[in-house]
Amino acid sequence: MSKKSIRQKLQEKFDEIVEKPLLTSTLVLIGITIVVLGLSLPYYLEDFHGFVGQILSQAHGMIFDIAVIGILIFWLNQNGEVRQRIRTYKDEIDDFRLWESEEAAFRTVGNIKRLNRHKIYEINLVNCHLSRTNLSHVNLRSSNLNSANLTHSSLIETDLENTRLNQTNFENSNLNQANLKGAYASGANFNDAFMIKANFENAFLIKANFKNAYLMEANLQNSYLMGADFENASLYKADLRGAKGLTVDQLAKAKTLYLAKFDDSILSEVKLAIPELVGS
Repeated sequence: MSKKSIRQKLQEKFDEIVEKPLLTSTLVLIGITIVVLGLSLPYYLEDFHGFVGQILSQAHGMIFDIAVIGILIFWLNQNGEVRQRIRTYKDEIDDFRLWESEEAAFRTVGNIKRLNRHKIYEINLVNCHLSRTNLSHVNLRSSNLNSANLTHSSLIETDLENTRLNQTNFENSNLNQANLKGAYASGANFNDAFMIKANFENAFLIKANFKNAYLMEANLQNSYLMGADFENASLYKADLRGAKGLTVDQLAKAKTLYLAKFDDSILSEVKLAIPELVGS
């Protein structure tokens, strides 16, 4: 009984050591050092200087192995781990696609931010549910968010340059100072959205819905606005110079055009048809 108890205690002690990698490595190193030094003792006594010279020669080779092979392997392993993490984040976004739930939205946003930390900005977010999330200051340049749901979300200063936003829903969202330069947002829904000082330069906004939107000081220069709905939208100080497809009938539905900038050709029409909106 006592022998069994001692055996069990030794086994438990062994298991405890094995479970601690640093301690195990230290004990192995000490053991190997004792064996090697014990076997090398006659050579130390016989020709100490010659033996030390051989050790130093081998040490130089060891340094070379660590410098070249060790660092290279470490670099390759690190890169492999990073690529695997990136693949995992993208796979998780795919898993949550079309899943309309709060958990799906927040976990997708978490993966977007992790990808950003790895300098990945071009992300496939088609049909993703991102409602009521915080994507402020996130970089989604050249991403694909076609038909994504971003209602009631925060996208302050978010970079959406050249991003695909066709049929994307931004209703009641905050896009203040967001960069949508060159974005493809045909049929996008900006109903009740805040877009103060947002940049829509050269953006494709064909048939976009800007009902009740706040576009104060927004930059809409050279954008494509054919069929865009500005009903009750605030365009105070908005820059609409060079806008394509813009008509007086569209602007007549706006809440205000006070201090808005237009090309001379359309400005004269606006002042003649709806002077009350431009304050003249």
